[in-house]
Amino acid sequence: MKNFIEINKTDEEQEQQIKQWIKENTLYIVVGVTLGLGGVWGFDYYQTYQQQQNMQARYHYLSVASNPNNTDALRILKQDYADSTYTQQANLLMAKHFLTQGKAKTALTYLLPLINSTNEFIAQNAKFRAANIYLEINDIDTALSVLGEDDNESLSAFYHHIKGDIHFAQNNINDAKKHYNLALSKLENNSKLGGIIRIKLNDLN
Repeated sequence: MKNFIEINKTDEEQEQQIKQWIKENTLYIVVGVTLGLGGVWGFDYYQTYQQQQNMQARYHYLSVASNPNNTDALRILKQDYADSTYTQQANLLMAKHFLTQGKAKTALTYLLPLINSTNEFIAQNAKFRAANIYLEINDIDTALSVLGEDDNESLSAFYHHIKGDIHFAQNNINDAKKHYNLALSKLENNSKLGGIIRIKLNDLN
């Protein structure tokens, strides 16, 4: 594209130069405006598309939440919205559903893949639930392995509570007390979980 105007010219000369510049560069102007608007419209379209995808995923998630037997909604979530947080939340719901039916191993098939989720809350939630299930089916070693390390300060109380339960199941009473007390130290005094842990500690004393 040719240069625009020279600022050392008179007003009339600059006006003529502007007209000439527009005439010579009309194609560039049209293409530039078109691409510019295309970029804006493309971005708007992408945002709208993302919002629509999110709303549709949420609709199917709510369908699963209201009826865990709605296999069509779950299938669509996994098929069309595999990376959506709603799909992962639906898997948490399905795990709970099967656990209440006494189908612990089926519940684990929904939980274990979520432990590697990029969503920290979902990953930790899945880890804690899976560890509890292994504890309930008396697979202590796997419960400890799944629980891993205390790597999230905001959920540390839940971690130490489960770790205390695992040590209690192993009859390691002193270690169980230690983790129960660690859990209590990270909870508010009026916490419901704290009340449960205090009952467990009282039973151990």
